[in-house]
Amino acid sequence: MSGADEHAPSSYVVGIDLGTTHSALSYVDADLSEGDAIASWDQELPQLVAPGQVDARALLPSFLYLPHASEFTDADRTLPWTEATANPYIVGEFARTQGAKAPGRLVASAKSWLCHSGIDRRGAVLPVDAPAEVQRISPLEATVAYLGHLRSAWDRDHPDAPLAQQEVTLAVPASFDPAARELTAEAAMRAGLERVVLLEEPQAALYAWIARSEGAWRRDVSVGDVILVVDVGGGTTDFSLISVRESGGSLALERVAVGEHILLGGDNMDLALAHLVRQKLEAEGKSLDAWQLVALAHGCRAAKEALLSEDAPESVPVVVPSRGSKLVASSLRTELTRAEVTRVVLDGFFPKVEASARPAQRPRAGLTQLGLPYAQDAAVTRHLAAFLARQANTTPGNTTFARPTAVLFNGGVVKSTLLRTRVLEVLGAWLSGVGAPLPRELPGADLDLAVARGAAYHAYTRRGGGIRIRGGTARAYYVGVESAMPAVPGLEPPIRALCVAPFGMEEGASAALLAEDLGLVVGEPVRFRFFGSSVRRDDTVGTVLDRWADGELEELAELEAELPTSGRTPGEVVTVRLQATVSEVGVLELDALPREGAERWKLSLDVRHDVS
Repeated sequence: MSGADEHAPSSYVVGIDLGTTHSALSYVDADLSEGDAIASWDQELPQLVAPGQVDARALLPSFLYLPHASEFTDADRTLPWTEATANPYIVGEFARTQGAKAPGRLVASAKSWLCHSGIDRRGAVLPVDAPAEVQRISPLEATVAYLGHLRSAWDRDHPDAPLAQQEVTLAVPASFDPAARELTAEAAMRAGLERVVLLEEPQAALYAWIARSEGAWRRDVSVGDVILVVDVGGGTTDFSLISVRESGGSLALERVAVGEHILLGGDNMDLALAHLVRQKLEAEGKSLDAWQLVALAHGCRAAKEALLSEDAPESVPVVVPSRGSKLVASSLRTELTRAEVTRVVLDGFFPKVEASARPAQRPRAGLTQLGLPYAQDAAVTRHLAAFLARQANTTPGNTTFARPTAVLFNGGVVKSTLLRTRVLEVLGAWLSGVGAPLPRELPGADLDLAVARGAAYHAYTRRGGGIRIRGGTARAYYVGVESAMPAVPGLEPPIRALCVAPFGMEEGASAALLAEDLGLVVGEPVRFRFFGSSVRRDDTVGTVLDRWADGELEELAELEAELPTSGRTPGEVVTVRLQATVSEVGVLELDALPREGAERWKLSLDVRHDVS
């Protein structure tokens, strides 16, 4: 290890998987890697597993527990790198197990909350159901805590090469919008990681497959193949399509499509099993309150994993904790069987459906409890059918849905052979119905660690080694321009969508300066509307849409701002041209350049309340 010169690049490059249910860190020693032979390791992550008991594991559960001041002693909470008094939270395995007993103090699914545009993601909102005496934290703060734990574990083992000085690739869902990307990058900065690049998780999974094959991937795919990445994790489901093409006589990979951000995953399955257990207990005359149901969902996670494994038992016990002083004596006990879990998970979340199936939508209530915007339809296979239909133009010819030739699975949920087989079976039925070949499964890596390992490999490719997947932005981006028209009662001025960044624009690149002059209002509160499209791949900078079909454009988070006057009159309309840049972390930035003057107004698609 070298670290004598802090400005000299380290031999290490690092990948981080900041998962909904687990986080991991892997790294490559670039000096020891050559060609397809990659020298890589997984970082051991010391964490509390019980009061006063620390164990080093490859995975850090993405759970944070907010202990009461008198709940544990300092010795109970001490980690190898810090005193307990410096730890206001408990992170990792012990947080998860303790949170099952006291769910009102448990922060879970912080990553899902981080991309929820309906809340203040910098606000202290978690845990949502926390009692009044619990000091809540923000999704951003929870993310900083997880990254800080990873950094401390790394720095303890690599004192001469601290993580702050390493090139880090941090994986995020492919469907993360610019605001969520910006917040993730901010969390990394606050955790002390200054050299961070963001990468889509499905691409990371494919990178892990490439690295693991040691060059054999070139025999597993050929020009014309379309790889479908099915990523079902603890809180989200993501789909991506990656095509295999020829470039300069060699195989090249290009990400051609990503799906919507679907809040559907293992957490939903745990909750479904919890409701099943509650029904069994209620049939025995035993009732559960809302607190016990939340705790039961955490208990059902372990039961699900055990009963969907290769050598699963016929049943496993499930304990429902109770409140009060005699917790053990008053706890309720029952069992979950393999048949029950198979029925709930396989038929409820992976049903056999037609290629024409679409996710069901139900009318929503006018009032709803604050919570995550979960998918209304629990069927992963229906969401997959909708994704492939939206991406029909990625397949040559007049097709009704994209036709993948290979499937790469990722995410802890699809470790189950039963679930992978069902997805291949359903997809195979769709393809055979149109005369297309059956898809083949690509041999995957460790599904718990693939994203971190692939992110590390991506960081290695940025040093000039390995195979890069071409991708760029997963969407084309548009800004809303209000049309000039006389006032008409009851009629809002129509909005045109102006393309400022085309699909596939590379990170770190700037688009051409728009030729069209626009009016920019300065010195008073205004709002900017942004749109994205994952299906309009041929639009170029300057393309104007007066109207668009349902599903073509998705409106993104609105940006409210008061732009500085820079010596002009408040409310003045300044003639400007726009130029878009995609930052290294995938955030779209717009520069408004006046026709006259040297000012420059910068707009970012994030959730900051100020723009400068």
